[in-house]
Amino acid sequence: MNMEELLEQLDEALDAGVKLPGGRRVVEIETLRNIVDDIRMAMPNEIKQAKGICADRADIISNAKKEADSIKRAAEERAAQLTSQEEIVKLAQAKASEIITNAQLKSKEMRKAAQDFVDDIMRRADDGLTANLAEVRKTRAALRQQAPATPVKEEKAE
Repeated sequence: MNMEELLEQLDEALDAGVKLPGGRRVVEIETLRNIVDDIRMAMPNEIKQAKGICADRADIISNAKKEADSIKRAAEERAAQLTSQEEIVKLAQAKASEIITNAQLKSKEMRKAAQDFVDDIMRRADDGLTANLAEVRKTRAALRQQAPATPVKEEKAE
């Protein structure tokens, strides 16, 4: 029998006793002693079960704590990994931005150098053509001055 049943028997034995004036009862002492002895004998089993339940509870709590610690560590590692990846992304974006800025500056410098080069070539060509044109005009003027002013006769076609 278990503890609950034995206590129920004890309660029934007390209720079965003869009522006396003043709220007292006369009960069968042998019945009560047998029930108490049964309780004493059942008690170690109940205590063992209670200890087993407590031990199981302690194991469950211990396992739960271990699992919680493991989950927490995994979450912290994942958070650190994500933070690290985020930092890498930020660094990569900063480096990409720096590269783009440098490329844009170099592009502007190259365009300016190309424009300056083309302008210099065009200026030289302009100066050369201007000098040549001046030379042609000068030569032409000199030719006009050397040639006698003779009228050109037109021949009539017959």
